[in-house]
Amino acid sequence: MSENTSSEERAAIARKAGRGVIWNLLSYGLGKGVVLLTTSILARLLTKEDFGLVAIAIIAINYLAVVKDLGLGLALVQRRKDIEEAANTVFTVNLLLGLALSLIVVPLAPLFAAYFEEPTVAPVLRWLGASFAINALGSVHTNLLMRDMDYRRKFIPDMGNTIVKGVTSIGLAFAGYGVWSLVFGQIAGALVSVLLVWIVLPWRPRLALNRQLAGELFKFGASITGVDILSVFADNLSYIIVGKIFGVVALGVFTMAYRLPEMLLIGNLWVMTSVIFPAFSSIQDKPDELRKGFLFSIRMVQLIAMPLCLGLFVAADPVVRVLFGDKWLDTIPLLRVLSLFALVYSIGYHVGDVYKAIGHPDILLKLNLLGVAIYIPALLIGSRYGLMGVAWAYFVSIVIEQSLRIFVATRFVDVTIVDILKEIKPAAQAALG
Repeated sequence: MSENTSSEERAAIARKAGRGVIWNLLSYGLGKGVVLLTTSILARLLTKEDFGLVAIAIIAINYLAVVKDLGLGLALVQRRKDIEEAANTVFTVNLLLGLALSLIVVPLAPLFAAYFEEPTVAPVLRWLGASFAINALGSVHTNLLMRDMDYRRKFIPDMGNTIVKGVTSIGLAFAGYGVWSLVFGQIAGALVSVLLVWIVLPWRPRLALNRQLAGELFKFGASITGVDILSVFADNLSYIIVGKIFGVVALGVFTMAYRLPEMLLIGNLWVMTSVIFPAFSSIQDKPDELRKGFLFSIRMVQLIAMPLCLGLFVAADPVVRVLFGDKWLDTIPLLRVLSLFALVYSIGYHVGDVYKAIGHPDILLKLNLLGVAIYIPALLIGSRYGLMGVAWAYFVSIVIEQSLRIFVATRFVDVTIVDILKEIKPAAQAALG
């Protein structure tokens, strides 16, 4: 009886995860199609400086965003009991943090603008800061949908956000609003997303703070926050250096070059995590199932990553000309290097979801510390050789970091290098074809 039950549970989890992957990929594919179309139009309507200004403001937003929920959202996804009370506690904390961050941005904005010597950044950053309070209203609803792997309903607010953001940005750009078309597009998308997620999930939170539950959630979330801080620091350090040393126009170029690998693959990995982490959490006490799930995630990711990244490398010139126009031709060599970076970045990416699922995000935190220690000197050296030097610093550091991550995975997930290579082989054959 217990064996049948266990088998039925595994089958149910597999079906849920499978449906989640399909809906998430559908949402991601359609969403990124809209984003790509929007970016292609905006690249012709706006200047490199407009994109650079928003990129600078988003750096500040990203750094502040690491404490927007202190890892409590993922702690809620991983939790197996007292869900209703835990959700209310997380909602209350998130709302307080969101309001605080939106207020903190106001006095910080001029300081950030002064660092980059771009006064326009201050008002842009203040407006974008409003997104913290807006997103806090819907974040727990999104976490609950992720926890239940209900990506069919999550599809609606995700697509609403993307479509409204794109339409608003294009409309305002045509009207001549310049950089503000990007800013108000972001805010409009966030507002619509919150409204739709409250409609599709009829859960109504109440303001409550259970100290015991909060302590348990914070214990799990602390390592997650540490990982996020390190990741955001590393991911945005290149933008800070490029913006400060080479100027806002160069930052716009570098941001645009990174956009395609991020849009087509790196963002896809983040989307898959929102399915894979809850699935791994549901089998956290079954090591063999986790091992199989991790290996399957490698095969699935590489079947997408290898053909896509090598295709971008080969076809960078016509892709940039068609999508962005001739004024962005200086992104072509950067795009080639960054597509190789994205490919290496994707190998074994979801091992972090295994560590989080088994309640050991501290392993991921230590690996990220090691990654930052590799990345900083590589980036500082690379920046001496212009934007291409920065791009190659990305690539060299990720090769070293991923080699170490895969080595650690062979110790904690009971897999071998041969196991991983077997999962990569079909993708490599497809990419060569």
